[in-house]
Amino acid sequence: MYFHASATKGIEILEPHTSNHDIPLIYFSKKRENVLVYLSNAIEKYCKETGFEHSGKWTKWGPYGFNKDGTQRIEEYYPNALIDTYKGVSGYIYAVEEITDSGFQLQIPDAATSSDPVSVKYCEYIPDAYEAILEAEKAGLITVLRYEDSSKAQLEWNEKTIKEEYEKAVDQPDYRHFIEGKFHISG
Repeated sequence: MYFHASATKGIEILEPHTSNHDIPLIYFSKKRENVLVYLSNAIEKYCKETGFEHSGKWTKWGPYGFNKDGTQRIEEYYPNALIDTYKGVSGYIYAVEEITDSGFQLQIPDAATSSDPVSVKYCEYIPDAYEAILEAEKAGLITVLRYEDSSKAQLEWNEKTIKEEYEKAVDQPDYRHFIEGKFHISG
C-alpha cells in the first residue's frame, strides 16, 4: 500500500501536480504515519490566520527528518510548533494499492512518486492531525523532537539556518511572513 495525505475530501483518482521539484508528481509513503505531517502546512496556516494576502503556490514547510533506523522524526523549530501547525486540523489519508513509479529519486525513506493518475483504494478521515501524530508517537511509529528538548547545538543550527532561509526567500513573501512571525527575523 501507498499513502497520500490531503485536506481535500472525496478524491477518487489522485492526479499529479507540480510541487517542490517543478515536475507533475503525486507523492506517497509506504508508511501511513509518515504522511500525517502533510495534513497541514505551517506557512499556509500561519499566513491565513494572520490575514496575509498571497496568490500562487504556498511554500512548503517540511518539519521532519529521519532517525538512523528510518523512523520519521518530526522536529519543532519554534515553541509549540506541533500544536500551532496540527491541532484542530482535519484531513484525509488516501491509500492506493499500486503506483507506476515515476523514476524520480527522492532522498526520503519509504517515499515514492508517480507521474500517472492513481485510483484510490480507500480513504481515512483524520479529525485532528495533532492527535493522530501523538498516537503515532505513542505507538513508536514516529518520534517528535520538541523545541524544549533541542540541544544548544540544534538551536544554534536552527537560528543560523532560518536566517539563511529568510535571506534566500526574496521571491517567497509567504515564507518571509512566516519566518518574521514565528522566528522574529526581519530584513
